[in-house]
Amino acid sequence: MTDSALRRGAEAPPADERRRLDAVRRYRVLGTPSDGAFDTVTSLAARIFDAPMASVAIVDADRVWFEAAHGLDGVTQISREPGGCASAFLHDAPCVVPDTLSDPRTAAHPLVRGGPGIRFYAAAPLTTARGECLGTVNVLDVRPREATDDQMAALEDLAALVMNELEVRLSAARTIAAERSQRTTAERLARALQRALLPPTLPDVPGLDTAAAYHPASVDEVGGDFYDLFPLDDGRWAFFIGDVCGKGAEAAALTSLTRYTLRAAAIYDPDPCTALANLDAVLKSEHQGDAPRYCTAVFGVLQPVPGGAFAVSLAGGGHPPALALRADGTAELVSTSGGQLIGLLPRPHFVQATTLLLPGEALLLYTDGLTEARTPDGAMLGEDGLARRLSAAAAAQGADGLLGTVDKLLTELGTGVSDDTALLALSVPSHRTAPSAQENR
Repeated sequence: MTDSALRRGAEAPPADERRRLDAVRRYRVLGTPSDGAFDTVTSLAARIFDAPMASVAIVDADRVWFEAAHGLDGVTQISREPGGCASAFLHDAPCVVPDTLSDPRTAAHPLVRGGPGIRFYAAAPLTTARGECLGTVNVLDVRPREATDDQMAALEDLAALVMNELEVRLSAARTIAAERSQRTTAERLARALQRALLPPTLPDVPGLDTAAAYHPASVDEVGGDFYDLFPLDDGRWAFFIGDVCGKGAEAAALTSLTRYTLRAAAIYDPDPCTALANLDAVLKSEHQGDAPRYCTAVFGVLQPVPGGAFAVSLAGGGHPPALALRADGTAELVSTSGGQLIGLLPRPHFVQATTLLLPGEALLLYTDGLTEARTPDGAMLGEDGLARRLSAAAAAQGADGLLGTVDKLLTELGTGVSDDTALLALSVPSHRTAPSAQENR
């Protein structure tokens, strides 16, 4: 068998060689760091033949690369010259050269004429399922000798093991590439869906500076945080912020339902507690027989008052309290504690509160991803901790400045932030003439 293999042509047709080189690229074996998987193969090959040297060689266009080598210290590649594995890879069967100096194809090879003085060469091809030969598993000796049939059969088995490993690596690489592609697509769709669930821009409110932001905890999963700001017919403005249960497609559907229900409820009756009660009724009716679908929310109404201030009336259902940043540098929680989850309980109770925003003051609304974030010492930030962190924040910087301060806080917390965070800031510019706090509060 080996004699007939050796008598075959020494050069592959150009089309076949191009196909073979394409296969070398496809298996991505060149240039990859050795992980030791083929070292065992070369060690076994040398032991089976009782030979000092063995290698796993991949043949490129102009170089022969040793992916593993036993007894060839410091040799990682050689020029692709006629002879040795550069000829053996052209065959589809094992081959052996008992005396390299006596064979015209190998006699002039640098590893034969120079160090280490190879006199015996045996090889088994690394052949893909499509018939392309990537290279060989080689055994080399410094003395002429013969190879037994059992040794050559074992060398074929070792080449099959190497080829199996290459197939596994190729399959893994394809799986990783497909997973990355799917992840990229999922991330793109998640971002698009998340944007669709939030208002693209906030409307201009006369006498008020507004800003909103959404900080996802995961880029490939749709969260359930939402916010909105829109006008009412009588010159007032409605706003809300909230968080639905769950993640993914179900959360997206519930977010859409919640957002548009609150908008419709505000048109019907903008009283904050009434709006939350209407949302509660809709959530229960839409999901009868299914697992409970619920959310937390704060719904509020803004009304301009003389002197450039805004009266704020808001109601909460299981949601963190709003934070009012006063002109004197203090931070005040506008508590709606006691308000219960929306869409879950038979007769939920919602709590209403009022406050006044004077020029130079701001109101921050947020979801619990912010207050449930962990500080470096492992403690939860909490509502009081947020108030302390922002008590010196300059509300007069405007809504964008306030959200910039919160964004810096989220960055400082880093990995302590484990949930999505939605933010809505409402700020009254400080250049307006204000009534005294004692007269209006």
